[in-house]
Amino acid sequence: MKKPRLTERDRLEIELGLKAGKTPYAIAKELGRPAKTVVREIRARLTESEKGAFGRVTNRCAHRMQCQARKLCAHCLYDGNRRCCLCRLCNRVCRQFVEQPCEKLARSPWVCNGCRDEPRCVLRKKYYQHDAAQKNYREVLVQTRTGANYSEAEIAAFDATLHELLLKGQSVHAAMTNNPGLFPMCEKTVYRYIAGGLLSSKNHHLPEKMKLKPRKGKSVEHKVDATCRIGRTYEDYQRFLAEHPGTPVVEMDTVEGVKGGKVLLTLHFMPQDFMLAFLLERKCAAAVTEVFARIRGLLRKAYGEKAEEMFMRLFPVILTDNGTEFTDPAGIENDEQGRAQTSLFYCDACQSWQKAHVERNHELLRKVLPKGTAYTEPTSFDGLTQEQVARLLSHVNGYVRKSIGDRTPWQLFAESFGAECAALFGVVEIAPNDVCLKPSLLGIEVRVKKMD
Repeated sequence: MKKPRLTERDRLEIELGLKAGKTPYAIAKELGRPAKTVVREIRARLTESEKGAFGRVTNRCAHRMQCQARKLCAHCLYDGNRRCCLCRLCNRVCRQFVEQPCEKLARSPWVCNGCRDEPRCVLRKKYYQHDAAQKNYREVLVQTRTGANYSEAEIAAFDATLHELLLKGQSVHAAMTNNPGLFPMCEKTVYRYIAGGLLSSKNHHLPEKMKLKPRKGKSVEHKVDATCRIGRTYEDYQRFLAEHPGTPVVEMDTVEGVKGGKVLLTLHFMPQDFMLAFLLERKCAAAVTEVFARIRGLLRKAYGEKAEEMFMRLFPVILTDNGTEFTDPAGIENDEQGRAQTSLFYCDACQSWQKAHVERNHELLRKVLPKGTAYTEPTSFDGLTQEQVARLLSHVNGYVRKSIGDRTPWQLFAESFGAECAALFGVVEIAPNDVCLKPSLLGIEVRVKKMD
């Protein structure tokens, strides 16, 4: 009989057992669980710690014992005889720094719980803590039960065939009956995925469904990768920046016009305050992935063999929210050969302040593309073209900002990446006195709502 999942009490017993110096196999025997279950639990849910040791300098360099370097930073200049390896800032400023891992963490029990040397050890530590493990378990459980239960590859295997048959006038039922080995899901799930925008086929490809009156309520949305947040949370993002200080960040978001219509994908480059925007036919993960494929294509055409290096310079780290359109991280991070070129992280739910720069810059976009008020209608993006969006971004990036020393984002971006890079995306320099942030820039007329 299959045993139930580990409970919070089981995890507490594992933590107490590790602190007592017991092996994972001894703990498993006490819990009446397979040893593999306890070992997998410890290794999957351990947490790293920056904890040092009382009275000792936290220096994790493998060369610290024989290092004679001096005067690496201003902190040690007052004492020319002091070795930098005795300074707490050594690991941050020394270019020869090589972190020394703890050899004990490479074998059972893989954590520092119960280690006799832990109080005086300065190396990077790992702990198993039952409360953190239980929280991680709950997060993974919720995430894996949200969104599509099939991978993109599994969906792609039947998507083209289904779309072709629907265009011929066949029903979903007929397509699944005639191709029984092609569909790994039931008929109802296929209809749900069509409604959620995960497939090439849309509701208008289903004649019978178009006869039905739409139900009231929120539209169906699905995640492409239900586990996309694992290892990409805001805590992971902060840890990444702590390990790679000074790394530029690109904040990503979408701007909606009218519900169900075209949207704008916005990319905000820090610290230049420079923004790019791309028009999406619909708000879905496939459209976002296609934009990054287009960006890679433009860079490849302009920079040739250096295109990959340029992409990594532009997008070292990307921070976005939890929208379903961003749930294909692999399609954003990896190129056509599957090579990772950037790192994508997600903000916490309902915490838009964590990517405040792109949110603030949207206020400039809304000057030209009004969101709508109690008296005016929202601006639809359906009539826009990518050329118009590029013109809008040229004016937004040509607007002087006090926060960057009364300069324009275009000037800072051109200094960092070159004016030709901005021109690849249709963004050109606009004279300060020619900047226009009114709907008239794109010939948009603000419409007043009809009052009953």
